[in-house]
Amino acid sequence: MSIEKEKSDHQVAEVGQKIQDASDTESLRNDIDPLTGERKLVRQLKNRHIAMISIGGVIGTGLFLGTAGSLANGGPLGLLLGYTTMGSICFSVMLCLGEMVAFLPIPGGHIKLAERFVDPAFSFTMGWNYWYNWVIVLPAELSAASVLLGFWRPDINPAVWVAMCIVVVVTINMLGAGAYGEAEFIFASIKVITITGLIILGIVLDLGGGPDHDRLGFRFWKHPGPFTQFQGIGGAKGRFLGYWAVLTQAAFSFIGTEIVAIAAGEAKNPRRNLPRAIKRVYIRILLFYILGTFVIGILVPSNSDRLNLKATHGTAAASPFVIAIQRAGIKSLPSIINACLLTSAWSAASSDLYTSSRALYGLAASGNAPKIFLKTSRNGLPFVSVIFNSVFTLLGFMGVNSGSGRVFGWFANMTAIAGLMTWFGISLTYIRFYKGLKAQGIDRTTLPFYSRLQPFVAWYSMIACLIICILSGWAVFLKGQWATDTFVTNYLPLALFPILYIGSKYYYKEPVKKAHEMDFITNIKEIEAETYDDPPPKNKLEAFWQWLVSLISNVQEL
Repeated sequence: MSIEKEKSDHQVAEVGQKIQDASDTESLRNDIDPLTGERKLVRQLKNRHIAMISIGGVIGTGLFLGTAGSLANGGPLGLLLGYTTMGSICFSVMLCLGEMVAFLPIPGGHIKLAERFVDPAFSFTMGWNYWYNWVIVLPAELSAASVLLGFWRPDINPAVWVAMCIVVVVTINMLGAGAYGEAEFIFASIKVITITGLIILGIVLDLGGGPDHDRLGFRFWKHPGPFTQFQGIGGAKGRFLGYWAVLTQAAFSFIGTEIVAIAAGEAKNPRRNLPRAIKRVYIRILLFYILGTFVIGILVPSNSDRLNLKATHGTAAASPFVIAIQRAGIKSLPSIINACLLTSAWSAASSDLYTSSRALYGLAASGNAPKIFLKTSRNGLPFVSVIFNSVFTLLGFMGVNSGSGRVFGWFANMTAIAGLMTWFGISLTYIRFYKGLKAQGIDRTTLPFYSRLQPFVAWYSMIACLIICILSGWAVFLKGQWATDTFVTNYLPLALFPILYIGSKYYYKEPVKKAHEMDFITNIKEIEAETYDDPPPKNKLEAFWQWLVSLISNVQEL
């Protein structure tokens, strides 16, 4: 009986592997897009790649470093509430995105989906807004990486580190989506291990398990208190403004979770792998961000001078975790955390180049950018888009000089609002998608992924993103706090979004697509042909990964 079972399992494995190999071979054979005449992107990203890309989009330097300023502005409870609120918005956006990209995992992601379900002008606006967002963040991350490297060798010119980081990031992306997926798998694994270890260590320190055996409990919630009076403003107004300051900073930390949509066009077995990644997003938000910010709030007092990022030059020294570790008398860990932060910055920069190049490819596929950006190699690398976006990495050298660094900082600040406007656009696209399904009599429960919370969460995320963007620069309106550069960098991207839409609307002269006219057919047969049951694991490492994924799924179901 056992021999027959082993034989049967072996046959199943062979069939599954043949299906996967045939899918890969077919994708390489039929690599010419009949609509554009150019080679298509090739699906090289595996289940574990997509899973880690979705994790990597959630965990960034914002959690390690950005929480320092948030704790100072809002206090421990304000910090927790701000990140919880933003986490709910992020999850709502991912529910919108997940339903659409699991059904239509096409190159260009939400940029192409906006063309199908809204109109070409909205796709143009979404595409260029998204491209700008990531192509400018890219050199900012490279500058951050150089600062982190300077933590160990401040005597070396930061330009050397910037150049080294550029070589690493560009090389990873020029090797193709498969290499990017492997690199992101490693980087994201380091980030997950780091933040998990820090949360556990934080709980131990709070309970008095550190070298000083000082049991903190909720000491800092009592003094200096659960909330901070923002800039000394008294009463409920000051506490609310502190919470809102946390909310706007938290928004910038969560931006990037939607990268999985851009990766959908190069994902293997997308209708199986993408829903899995989307379903687990809320677990990551709860475990890493909500639990992480809660632990930070009980470890470090909100009035600590060391929470100032400028004073600590943006290195690991400003991390609330490092502050807590040093207060407890633990040595050597700050350097280890700085190394983990460095991999986080490299991961972010690599993702920025990948995302901006695929966004440009999606713009070209929609006819909103020159067709030359559709050029791809035989292995599916859009090399023209990658090379063009790589040129913008040179802006990272602006951060080396203090004068040009300030100008570059203005550009970088604008990307945060651009990211929130992307979320606004995704939510609006989903609302149109939802109406189209209803008008054409398509049952949502038959889709590869759907949520019972729709369309309510789509309206919630759309309205919330717009409100946060409108009120993002509120601090300049306080008495004596006016700053022209802050006002411009917060509100210029918000103003550009409708300007781009109105201008492109005038150019295309196409009405918003009616619900009964939306295209739910194109690409469906091709996508269904690439759907298959995952073959059994070939070795112990793959078996362990499948066990870990199933364990997370079971936790989620509970």
